[in-house]
Amino acid sequence: MVLKTFGWSFAITALGLAAAVFYGGWTAFGIVAILSILEISLSFDNAVVNAGILKKMNAFWQKIFLTVGVLIAVFGMRLVFPVVIVAITASLGPIEAVNLALTDKDRYQQLVTDAHPAIAAFGGMFLLMIFLDFIFEDRDIKWLAWLERPLAKLGKIDMLSACIALIALLITSATFATRAHQHGGAHVDKAETVLVAGIAGLITYMIVGGLSGYFENRLEEDEEAEHEAEEEAKRSGSAVPAVVMAGKAAFFMFLYLEVLDASFSFDGVIGAFAITNDIVLMALGLGIGAMYVRSLTVYLVRQGTLDDYVYLEHGAHYAIGALAVILLVTIQYEINEVITGLVGVVLIAWSFWSSVRRNKRLAELEGVPVEA
Repeated sequence: MVLKTFGWSFAITALGLAAAVFYGGWTAFGIVAILSILEISLSFDNAVVNAGILKKMNAFWQKIFLTVGVLIAVFGMRLVFPVVIVAITASLGPIEAVNLALTDKDRYQQLVTDAHPAIAAFGGMFLLMIFLDFIFEDRDIKWLAWLERPLAKLGKIDMLSACIALIALLITSATFATRAHQHGGAHVDKAETVLVAGIAGLITYMIVGGLSGYFENRLEEDEEAEHEAEEEAKRSGSAVPAVVMAGKAAFFMFLYLEVLDASFSFDGVIGAFAITNDIVLMALGLGIGAMYVRSLTVYLVRQGTLDDYVYLEHGAHYAIGALAVILLVTIQYEINEVITGLVGVVLIAWSFWSSVRRNKRLAELEGVPVEA
């Protein structure tokens, strides 16, 4: 099971590390290895949340997630995205931006750092909306019941998540954004940039999240209609394109997963510049890490881990909320990537431990022996 799920990750790791040695020797090998670990530690909560969505998709779309999705994650977010950001913020053409990334790495790093306020605002707002929509939803299973019960009651107010997110954006643009951190330790006023980027993040969430949620809600109806159509086709002897509706639903959930991954990758891409400003090594290291995150997502789905450890999804969403706040704070202040990674790991470990304790209590009540 492990080899089947992580086989491609192991292969990509070997190829990536070999390419690093060929490209820059053993020093490059060490940098790529560190970047891989950084990406995995920062994105474990991403895997848990992805698993909650991916388990609703069939085997075909899980394979798409591991193939096409990986290409988007590795080449799109870890290689193309940093170049696109530089091209937009510095008003450069795409060829000029690529040339800059390969030939003038210090200048490239400076431009990416200067673009950080916009990146952090966009990603922070997208992730904040995910967190707020989760904690304001009334769920049968509650982890921190003392907090989640009153929040679920508040969640009955329409558009509450969007209102709170916009208030957070206004506060951020009026405080952190007025002294946004830039390359070399300088601080400039980026209030307008942060405001526009944050609104763009909010709109992106509403469009993509709204479409995926719409089709997710209709998925059961679609499956029932497909079943009836298949029965009718058997009676009439004609073929029915039963995959159309299911494919549409799965496509928008896949699209939502990719945008979610993009938002999670922001801190990894920015944090990578603390280790190297070489775009090739960055793509190799973060790409290997992204592959493991995807394999871990599929592993969690196939093992039914989220069903066995019911608080894991809660812990991951709290980690998302923490990451959203950290991204907004980093508009002005530098926060070490180790802290960012540890916050997520601690919250998820805590939720896992709580799940284990819950399972033991339930087993004791039912008189079923539980392995330690």
